[in-house]
This record gives sequence, structure tokens and C-alpha cells, in this order.
Amino acid sequence: MFNDVSWSSNIIMNSPSNGFKKDSHELENSESSINDLNSSEPKKGPLSFLSGSLTSFSFCFLCLLLSKKIVLYFSTHTPNYSSPIAQSIASGFKTLIIGISFLATFTFGFIGLGLALVFIRSLIEGKNEKKD
Repeated sequence: MFNDVSWSSNIIMNSPSNGFKKDSHELENSESSINDLNSSEPKKGPLSFLSGSLTSFSFCFLCLLLSKKIVLYFSTHTPNYSSPIAQSIASGFKTLIIGISFLATFTFGFIGLGLALVFIRSLIEGKNEKKD
């Protein structure tokens, strides 16, 4: 178990991006073991991209509904505090909550859009591979 940890940390520590040089036999061993790891993982297909895209778009829709309700709640329940500091804190909190809810909405939306584009690209690549 500890050998796996030291092996992976050895690859990370000796990667070219860290500035450490590898010996030629270390380079060959690490590249072959990395290729073995990559080949054991299943390749993602178009169905995986489609399901991820639909899931992300559904979360986007749910976050949009939640964001609208949050905006409606804060617009109908305005805080009235006598202290200017409390008023400032309440306004900042309201802005933070609304901003985070819309950030989640657009994040899920862009992830869903990206996965939908990857899904379309994988379908086009699949047609090109069948022709060749």
C-alpha cells in the first residue's frame, strides 16, 4: 500500500514541470506505468457525456428556480435596522447569497453546455472513425 503512495509521489516530484531531471531508465519506467494506468481506465463514450450534460442542465434549472425564489424573498423582506452597521452587514449578506445562487446556476449551465458540445464532437468523431 505504501509503495503505491511513494510511487505516485515519486512521479509527481520528478515531473519535468517541477524542475527535477529524470534518469533515462526512470523516464521509461514511469511512462510505461502511466500508460498502463491510462489503459486500465474505461474510455468515456457519448452516452456518458449526454447523461452528464442532462444532469448538469437539470441542476442549472433547479438552481435557477431557487435563485428566483431567493431574489423574490429578499426583495419582499427588506431589512430595516436602526444601526447603519447592521444594515450594511445585512445588505452584504443578501448580495452574497444572491451572487452565490446565480454563480451556481451559471456554473451548472456552462458545464452542461460544454458536455453537450463534447457529446456532439464525440458523435462526429465516431462517424469519421467508421468511415476510415
